[in-house]
Amino acid sequence: MDTLQIVYLFMMAAVFVSAGAGVIEAGNKHIDLFGVILVGIVSALGGGTTRDILLDRTVFWVNDPLYLLPAIIGAVATFLLARKLHIPSRWFVIPDALAMALFTIAATSLALELGHHWVIAAIMGVVTGVMGGVIRDVILNEVPLVFAGTFYATASALGALLFVLSQALALPIFASSLLCGSLIFALRSAALKWNWGLPKGIYR
Repeated sequence: MDTLQIVYLFMMAAVFVSAGAGVIEAGNKHIDLFGVILVGIVSALGGGTTRDILLDRTVFWVNDPLYLLPAIIGAVATFLLARKLHIPSRWFVIPDALAMALFTIAATSLALELGHHWVIAAIMGVVTGVMGGVIRDVILNEVPLVFAGTFYATASALGALLFVLSQALALPIFASSLLCGSLIFALRSAALKWNWGLPKGIYR
C-alpha cells in the first residue's frame, strides 16, 4: 500500500469520525435531521476544503464525491444513536481528537507527497485538522475551541511537526502516522484532563 492509499484511508476514517463528533457537539441545539447532516458534512469536509483551496487544488470531495458518504453515514448514525442513548456533550472531544489526529496526518503526508516545503506541509496539517471544527463551532454559535479551549491547534501543530521529522528520518509511513496520531491524541486528552492551554487574552 503506497502513501496516497494510506492518506485516502485516513481521510475516509477522519471524515466519518469528524461528522459524528460534529453531531454530538450539536446535540443540545435541537437541530433537525437535515441540519444534523449539514453540520456533520461541514465538520468533516471543512478542513480539507480549506487546505485544497490554499494549495490551489481541486477540492478533494469534488474530485471524489465518495467522501460525502462517510460524512453522511457518520452524521445520521450518530443522530440515531443519540436519540436512543444519552450521549453527554463532553464526549464529543474523544472522536474530535481522533479526527483531528487523522486529518493532521493525512494532510501533512499529502502535502509532503506533493513536494511542498515541510513548513507548508505542517501548516496544511494544522489547517485540515482544525478548520472543520472552527466552521462547525461558528455555525453552532459557539466560540471555536481553537481560539478559547485547551490545547487544540497546538496539539495538531506538534503532531504535524513530529510527522515531518519522522519522515525526514525515513521512518515507515505507518510508524510516522502512529507516532503523530498518538502525540496529538495524548496531548489533547491530557489538556482536557488537566486544563492545559495557552494564556488567554484577559486585558485590563
